[in-house]
Amino acid sequence: MALTDQENDWMSAAFDQAKEALIAGEVPVGCVFIHEGEVRARGRNTVNATRNATRHAEMNCIDQILEWCQSNNVNYWDVFKCIDVYVTVEPCGMCADILGKLCIRKVVFGCSNDRFGGCGSVIDVPKLYGYSFNITRGVRAEEAIGLLKDFYKGENPNAPTGKAKRKNSR
Repeated sequence: MALTDQENDWMSAAFDQAKEALIAGEVPVGCVFIHEGEVRARGRNTVNATRNATRHAEMNCIDQILEWCQSNNVNYWDVFKCIDVYVTVEPCGMCADILGKLCIRKVVFGCSNDRFGGCGSVIDVPKLYGYSFNITRGVRAEEAIGLLKDFYKGENPNAPTGKAKRKNSR
């Protein structure tokens, strides 16, 4: 599916967030939430920085929307129903579930998430729970894969003991 110029700009904004995550030593996933044609939230993974495994890009965007709604005295249920999500990697099961519970309108993502994907790669959360958001897959997938490869070439100092890459002693 071809994106409009504006949709491409939104996906580029998500990739900007993913690149920031990579620079910060986080898994490079970036996300933007679009409401009424405007970027209302920008997020990236902050799992390592916060030492909180739930701080995915989507969850950080949700928090920003809730803050925006409170500041603007707007009902968040009404806002989330009009949210379009642009994210560089397929949402995990946790994120797909909360996006469905919040009744967002659609998700556009880059590459599939073969380890934790919640929109069909590992588990199809929308189908499982009857969520009706539209899904567009594979947008700039190679670029998203490239960022993930760049991250996994390095060592994650925040990985649990026994999970960090070991240096080859040969």
